[in-house]
Amino acid sequence: QVQLVESGGGLVQPGGSLRLTCAASGFSVSNWMMSWYRQTPGKEREWVAWINAGHGQINYAEFVRGRFTISRDNAKNEVYLQMNNLGDEDTAVYYCRRSDLWGQGTQVTVSS
Repeated sequence: QVQLVESGGGLVQPGGSLRLTCAASGFSVSNWMMSWYRQTPGKEREWVAWINAGHGQINYAEFVRGRFTISRDNAKNEVYLQMNNLGDEDTAVYYCRRSDLWGQGTQVTVSS
């Protein structure tokens, strides 16, 4: 079955860190561009970062550049989003995406 399952979300204090995991099944993440998006209530889903197929070129949205790191483990068939120095504005549901395939999302809440 082709699917994406996100995990690793939770409650964290401002300035803290979390690592999100996107576990893929039914295909190899190394063969596809994989992306992270996020969405808050009342707003459109916004792109956060992507890692390209093959050599893994990476790109970030400006609002996370320098704080978030996307990576993948081909052996585990997983994609990660390491999030550091989190702020209230990072509170959202985070989604993993491959083309037209989306995961169910994982909630990240930044609050003191």
